[in-house]
Amino acid sequence: MTFDASLHLMTAAQLAAGLKRKSFSASELCEAAIARIEALDSRINAVVVRDFERARTEARMADDAIAKDRAGPLAGLPMTVKESFDLRGHPTTWGFETHRDHRAREDAFVVQRIKAAGAVVLGKTNVPPALADWQTENPLYGRTHNPHDLTRSAGGSSGGSAAAIAMGFSALELGSDIGGSVRVPAAFCGVYGHKSSYRIISHLGHSPGGATLAPELLSVIGPIARSAADLALLLDVVAAPDPEDFHTGLVLPRARHGALKSFRVFVLDHHPAAQADQEILGAIEGLVDDIAREGASVSRKSSLLPDLNLSWRTYQPLLHTIMTRGQSQAGGRQPMSAHDWLALLDVQLRIRRQWADFFRHFDIVLCPAFGTPAFPHTAEPDWRKRELLINGEPSNFGAQLGWAGIATIANLPSTVIPLGVNAQGLPLACQAIGPFLEDHTSIAFAGLAGREVVAPKIAG
Repeated sequence: MTFDASLHLMTAAQLAAGLKRKSFSASELCEAAIARIEALDSRINAVVVRDFERARTEARMADDAIAKDRAGPLAGLPMTVKESFDLRGHPTTWGFETHRDHRAREDAFVVQRIKAAGAVVLGKTNVPPALADWQTENPLYGRTHNPHDLTRSAGGSSGGSAAAIAMGFSALELGSDIGGSVRVPAAFCGVYGHKSSYRIISHLGHSPGGATLAPELLSVIGPIARSAADLALLLDVVAAPDPEDFHTGLVLPRARHGALKSFRVFVLDHHPAAQADQEILGAIEGLVDDIAREGASVSRKSSLLPDLNLSWRTYQPLLHTIMTRGQSQAGGRQPMSAHDWLALLDVQLRIRRQWADFFRHFDIVLCPAFGTPAFPHTAEPDWRKRELLINGEPSNFGAQLGWAGIATIANLPSTVIPLGVNAQGLPLACQAIGPFLEDHTSIAFAGLAGREVVAPKIAG
């Protein structure tokens, strides 16, 4: 059996149905996925840590569970996870040479959960150093290319993750996001991605070189897949209290609505710092026209909208402090005092409460995930010197954090929706931001409003 076009771009739900019908076995699916990675990944460089022998064992266990009608929700589904998660026996480098010889003693908590649900974990996908770039390249594993155009970025920091899903190397992926690290790769590679509400998924086993670190403020874990329904499937498996906390349970609310006509949508096409290309805004307008025809309520102005400039000025120093943790030279800035840090947290709390009030009147905020389609690879490490053309004019590269920061500073869930491709074949996308803890609302909206994933030509 080969992992041909009828299989490798199926959604996880479709593959699960095929396994249940016994159209193919988990072992056959595993072998086909391995063969596909070995045949095609040399051009993409997405799956950089391979755990194929253990995956074969997991596939046989899944076949046995399916035969005995004891299958978990992910039984037999081929998965990959971001390199930043611990996978027993393999390094967790985060792209750093200093962690080359590290070997994880056990799987990350979320990896344990997906394996307990029957997933077949093929390996781990590439990242930039410190998970701190919108392109994916590091000294250990090299560069990951965008499957739609090998000269362009696959996004970052979950660039290998999104590229693997776009290529059909795996059916599901786990990434992480603090500055768009799930959302930007999903948008660049034309797949679905979800930034979860803060702290609903445990970070245990998600640190460089096995370091014991307190969970980072703002940072979250989230799924990447070829359909919104697949995002929900994986989210329900991994959303659980941190085992080191005292929480006794977590039940996420169901989606607010089951039809587009019931959604109250706010369209946000401007930001005080971040620009967006007319190509991106045009794709969003096309989506807005579609949902309006279905009866959705669409608004563009509201006095309830939190101050985006204040959000930006709060998000920036918090993010910079988190991302420069442990560095003696913090990007030329002086470290802030503990009192300054606490003052920013006070502002963040006010912003969160404003969004809670906003979402009493709206269900979804639609806005860009990034201001352009995937940009060309660049060797320039300094974001201040990178060129990003928007509507043909140079734009501030780092200011694109503004689009990611809207949801991040407020701890909100956000789902990337594929919107087809442009004339050059590059994916277009937007993000749908929802209320805190109502991850299933933004995912459900994405499923109702989104387009089918366009397979890269190289994946055919």
